[in-house]
Amino acid sequence: MTTIKPTREQAFELLKQYNETPSLVKHGLAVEATMRHFAKHFNEDEELWGIIGLIHDLDYEKYPDEHCKMTEQILREHSWPEDYIRAVISHGWGICTDVKPESLMEKTLYTIDELTGLVTTSALVRPTKSILDMKAKSVRKKWKDKRFAAKIDRSIIDRGAEMLGMEMSEIITLTIEGMAQIADQLELDGRLANP
Repeated sequence: MTTIKPTREQAFELLKQYNETPSLVKHGLAVEATMRHFAKHFNEDEELWGIIGLIHDLDYEKYPDEHCKMTEQILREHSWPEDYIRAVISHGWGICTDVKPESLMEKTLYTIDELTGLVTTSALVRPTKSILDMKAKSVRKKWKDKRFAAKIDRSIIDRGAEMLGMEMSEIITLTIEGMAQIADQLELDGRLANP
């Protein structure tokens, strides 16, 4: 079977085909924007990194108990390249796959996946309900409160930061900057403060 080089449009259509929950689509968009921002920071392929970020939780809504495994199957059925598939499933390392993140792109996805959730919830409890005026220290403060966004596994983010060899504050800042570029699509632009 011939592999295709998927476009952003194809990736987004596939995401919407398998995910109807707005929060899951927004999460895909948040991770995409963050991956693109990190790619720019590292002087890497922004389009590739963005597509991997967008599609990473493809199977989460319909197959939560087979997370990553079903994504692998679906992407193969759609003739996606093996390196794309490997990158996507590596974000589940130690959770639902044994594929360890090796490349810079894989390590970045592994690190920022959970972090985008923490950044989102941190923004939503601010009086402005905006990411546009948020700094890394706000997220660091919430990080310490284990009851805040308790489902977010901070140890994964820590492991990822170690793999990347980066300071956590820099990772959080880059994540905020990436997500801020699509704050309107994420509804983190302050609109929820004045409904």
